[in-house]
Amino acid sequence: MIFIFIGLLLLNSASGVTIQFNETDKIIHMDEVSVIPFSISGLNNMDLSKANLVSNSSLWNIVQVSSPEFDAKLLQNKVYNSSVNVTGIFLGKAKVLISFQYGETQIESTLNVVVIRKARTIDTIFTASVAILVSLLYVNFGCAMDWDVCKKTIKKPIGPLIGCVCQFLLMPMISYVLGLLLFPSHPEMQLGLFFTGISPSGGASNIWTIILGGNLNLSVTMTTLCTIAAFGLMPMWLFTLGKIIFDKANLIMPYDKIATFAIGLIIPLTIGYLIQKKLPRFSVIMVRIMKPFSVCLIIFIVIFAIITNLYLFRLFSWQIILAGLGLPWLGFIFGLLVAFIFRQQNQDIRAIAIETGVQNTGVAIFLLRFSLKQPDADLTTVIPVSCAIMTPLPLMVLYCVKLVIDKRKKKLMRSQEKVQDPLQDTSTA
Repeated sequence: MIFIFIGLLLLNSASGVTIQFNETDKIIHMDEVSVIPFSISGLNNMDLSKANLVSNSSLWNIVQVSSPEFDAKLLQNKVYNSSVNVTGIFLGKAKVLISFQYGETQIESTLNVVVIRKARTIDTIFTASVAILVSLLYVNFGCAMDWDVCKKTIKKPIGPLIGCVCQFLLMPMISYVLGLLLFPSHPEMQLGLFFTGISPSGGASNIWTIILGGNLNLSVTMTTLCTIAAFGLMPMWLFTLGKIIFDKANLIMPYDKIATFAIGLIIPLTIGYLIQKKLPRFSVIMVRIMKPFSVCLIIFIVIFAIITNLYLFRLFSWQIILAGLGLPWLGFIFGLLVAFIFRQQNQDIRAIAIETGVQNTGVAIFLLRFSLKQPDADLTTVIPVSCAIMTPLPLMVLYCVKLVIDKRKKKLMRSQEKVQDPLQDTSTA
């Protein structure tokens, strides 16, 4: 009876107690420690030596929380004010729990915490440096292009039409199906893959076309047409299949971003065209340095992109790696097959296959960043980043194979010349 009586006293004394954080939602940065105040009210006639405070995090890999100590000195006017330290560990969402325990009574309060990353100078440097270097490369393209061939290509646009169909019909469907297979219960990852699949072909496709001996004129023409077509076709896919994947997402169509990309493509090409017409000698020099410059640019982009997005590697799973491999590689294969079925020339087949498989992941990342709130925007960009990293792998292998084949051809030609020279000498004698 005595124990029951004591228990009832403790229960009655704690019945009016409330505990709450001063705010219900908190946004903090990665590696940042934030002080979160909380208060306990209704502490009437209580033996505080028997009270206890406990804190916890729902996901310790995202948010860590300090252990509070109950200090009776902080009690004023029957209200206890204190705080806990919350540390952002990695991108994501978690709940922080604070619990007041008195006897068998436990009262809790929950804080929703969102961890995002700070805007970094290195991101701005990377974007600006790539934009400048790619612009210089497109000046080179303008110097190297055969503009008469481009006019003929537009008049009979069989190659560009094949490329556009592969880019805006096959790739969205592939990305949609691949997303459902790899991420059946993660619509945000499906969205990341789908946004990558509906993006137009990237400027890197022109670089790889040059390196692998494809038709540059066709490649640049397809990139330009696909970028223009993106104005109408991207919204169509976003509000059809995109709505099925994540119809609650507040999508914002980045028309200004696509327009900037199109203008950024045309201006340096025009400069290159003017150099070709007005300064032919300088144009020849620009064409000579184009291939080594293209190789250096690819290496720079891959290395710098990995360095600036190192934090995303912590999110990499076998599904994300497979998505990064699957989308571009299936694009290469389907683009090659369709071009082969329509009996295109070898150089055109290479250009169409590369144009289909290489996506403008920058547009995909931009779409995700402006369509989703943080940290979902950053978390979903792991898909286009994975695609950007995985896309060059088969192309690099093909380039190495091409180098070996070219060397063997040169050796064979030299040996044939040596065989022919003695025959010519005997015939003249």
